[in-house]
Amino acid sequence: MIKPHGLIAALGVLAILGGYAWWANKHPVADTASTTPAAPKILSLAADQIQSFRLAKTGADPIVIERTGDKWQLAGPKLLAADTDAINSLSSAVSPLNSDRLIDEHPPSLTAFGLDAPTEEIDFTMKDGKTQKLLLGSDTVSGSDTYAKLDGDPKVYTIASSTKSAFDKSVNDLRDKRLLTLNSDKITSVTLAAKGAPVEFSKNSGGEWQITKPKPLRADASSVDDLVSKLKDSKMDLSSTPSASDFDSATKVGTATFVDDKGPQSIEVRKAKDNTYYAKSTAVEGIYKVAADVGTAIDKGVDDFRNKKLFDFGFTDPSKIDLGGKLFEKNGDKWFNGSTQIDSASIQNVVDKLRDLAAAKFPDKISGTAALAVSVTWGDKSRVDKVTFNKSGEDYIAARDGDATAYGIEAKSFDELQKAIADIKPFQAPKAATNKK
Repeated sequence: MIKPHGLIAALGVLAILGGYAWWANKHPVADTASTTPAAPKILSLAADQIQSFRLAKTGADPIVIERTGDKWQLAGPKLLAADTDAINSLSSAVSPLNSDRLIDEHPPSLTAFGLDAPTEEIDFTMKDGKTQKLLLGSDTVSGSDTYAKLDGDPKVYTIASSTKSAFDKSVNDLRDKRLLTLNSDKITSVTLAAKGAPVEFSKNSGGEWQITKPKPLRADASSVDDLVSKLKDSKMDLSSTPSASDFDSATKVGTATFVDDKGPQSIEVRKAKDNTYYAKSTAVEGIYKVAADVGTAIDKGVDDFRNKKLFDFGFTDPSKIDLGGKLFEKNGDKWFNGSTQIDSASIQNVVDKLRDLAAAKFPDKISGTAALAVSVTWGDKSRVDKVTFNKSGEDYIAARDGDATAYGIEAKSFDELQKAIADIKPFQAPKAATNKK
């Protein structure tokens, strides 16, 4: 049985809830997200229409950046090539430039904001000749914002410190720091003079790197690509200014000369006693510090770039393998020796050993007594790699068909290949499971 006073209390709660629901229907809650004003826009310029920038900061020479055709250059305080990415970040900073908030539409004085004598002025001149001037004053009390306004407009805004930093750049921030100005897609040859005789690389008709000097040799494409990448992307370390005597007193590491569609460009690298690397190039004036990996990339000889692999099929699955006159052919995903199906794992072990087989050294000549001949057919065009192995002392010397190079193979590697060949076995179907009662 419900007590009277409990029933009365419950009815009271229902009445209050019902009254709130009626009031809520008559007075819906405002959508604060939709009524929050957007950050006031200070400036919105089309990046592709900006012709020049002028960055003037108190106590420093103004920096002038001008567009020449489709490129940018620093025109002041001295003429230098510009870093395209750095200039693009300037353009994007005003496409558009939003404020954090509008402080005052008509302030009686600019002194309180540091805008009576701005610390920075950034001028944007458009292709139509019109110029917009952005003035930056003092930081707010919190230090997270800076006061800003447009010249000729009384409104005072605040912008985030991160936005201010987009304009707070030095000549070193904006200049092109590359030591070589190469067209990467148009490099046709590279000549390296470092350890031993000069090495020349060029691309064959298939776009693959080959060693052409001191004599034609197979090149390890990844090693050549690493050399090209490290040198063409080498940047000036502008933390200090080396002198000519710093460079002259350092030990020469090497010189690399690149040829692209614009002609040759060279870079010379030297190493000081304190392991500091210096470089100078024909593309830019001056001597600069460079990262150590630039020095280690150039400090190499011909053997560092030779292709040590005996077989070219890489990760392409072979279609035929001839192991000393014993032929294995692949049909679909199955391997056969004549009509006998071969255990896939055992033949795959041989494929893996052939794929990884590489020279440990390069002897002067091919010598020794015949030990094994291997032929691998692979690829859509049925390319064939033929390699013969000779026993020479404790180790083995291999030769590729049509290649006069001698490849020195360690006995351990050859023995592992021989064992894998001996372990090739016929395919055995799994035994049917038997039901036990």
